[in-house]
Amino acid sequence: MKSENSFSMTVLSKSSNESFVRSVVSAFALSLDPTVEEISDIKTAVSEAVTNCIVHAYKDTIGKIYINCDIKDNVLTVKIRDRGIGIENIEQAMEPLFTTSDDERAGLGFAVMQSFMDSIRVRSVVGKGTTVTLKKHISVRYATKKQ
Repeated sequence: MKSENSFSMTVLSKSSNESFVRSVVSAFALSLDPTVEEISDIKTAVSEAVTNCIVHAYKDTIGKIYINCDIKDNVLTVKIRDRGIGIENIEQAMEPLFTTSDDERAGLGFAVMQSFMDSIRVRSVVGKGTTVTLKKHISVRYATKKQ
């Protein structure tokens, strides 16, 4: 199963890169002719995933965030991976309002990702990092002509 289009990039875990990644991924998704709502959903979910890398994976340091995007059969797949501290209990981390942050974070990142994407998968190994895979099916909005 070959993808129709894909790209990869790596950015540093700096807050200024969150909006950059969000913009690049949403621009990549434009080839699927998404609605404004679908683009907004993608931007929001990607922002949350990248922010988790910045805030949680690399708490007091700067690390790398790896982004892989793929389009196949009108499905956008976005993998956001870090090599940070990892998540000890993924099920607990995905509960709304749970946070390991010392500041005033709401603990809604995974809940937001789940509400805006068709599927989310989280894989993590403590001390080695986390991969979040987001999928969004983009509806075909144009009618095909009969020949």
